[in-house]
Amino acid sequence: MSSSFLDRPFLEASAANGFAGNNFDRQSEHRAEHAVEIALGSPDARIHLFCEDRALVKISPEPQAAFSVNEAEAIGFDPATLILLGFLGAEPRLAAMAIPQAEWPEPLRAIDLRSLAVQGLLSAEDLGGLAQARSLLAWHQNHRFCARCGSETEMRAGGVKRHCPSCEREHFPRTDPVVIMLVIDPAQNHDACLLGRQHRFQPGMYSALAGFLEPGETIEAAVRREIAEEAGIRTGRVRYHSSQPWPFVSSLMIGCHAEAASNEITRDESELEDCRWFTRDEVHRMLTGTHPDGLTAPPEMAIAHRLIADWADWAEGK
Repeated sequence: MSSSFLDRPFLEASAANGFAGNNFDRQSEHRAEHAVEIALGSPDARIHLFCEDRALVKISPEPQAAFSVNEAEAIGFDPATLILLGFLGAEPRLAAMAIPQAEWPEPLRAIDLRSLAVQGLLSAEDLGGLAQARSLLAWHQNHRFCARCGSETEMRAGGVKRHCPSCEREHFPRTDPVVIMLVIDPAQNHDACLLGRQHRFQPGMYSALAGFLEPGETIEAAVRREIAEEAGIRTGRVRYHSSQPWPFVSSLMIGCHAEAASNEITRDESELEDCRWFTRDEVHRMLTGTHPDGLTAPPEMAIAHRLIADWADWAEGK
């Protein structure tokens, strides 16, 4: 009996990326108007709290970032910011903005999501929930007024949309797509990749090139355009690798590998501090922290790390 296409072994590459562990049943299209109030009535309800762009975490042998309703009320939060993220089994998951404090009582800490992901303090599931919470809370804060008529809007259906009572327009959360790509040079037997660094990067770190996808573009067209703009490299084949929710504030990183059709670099100096070809051996040393010049690659939680490491491992025949 022959096997079908779907019976073949399949590895979902996106699952290995940071912030990709969100398994909530969002029920976005099947919510009551009072979904938040209903969710709060469950004894199993848990709330993620944010102070500005940092998540509140209880530091203990098992760090906690999802609080019971009583715990969240004791910490203090703004009820007007409460949104329903979804359900983890029968457990409602919500998010809200905490009331700022000059100093958080022990053992609470306000920690940025990047640090949480790099340090591995929380489960992949909690990180995924925090990424969703961060993006949605920021969207509600930044879209209080109607883009059509300017009137103040109202949160509806537990936070999945905002409604304008003046012109009846409905507004929905947005995610901005970003292409991030590792360029590989076939002229060097696919044994070299293109990495760049921006001024804001930590010293010595190089990463894959990236840029926002523009209206009317395919993913492949955006990859080729960004590579040409930032490095002056023409690109041939483009292959999708994986994606990553990126809650800074609300982007979807679309990871690709691209094959160079030229190899002479013309760097956009306003975008990149440096950009050059790296051999496979150099990349392995960057990934393992043994490069003689102290050069490094992005941390494991970043999709850029996976793009770079998967190419290096493939080149080794692993």
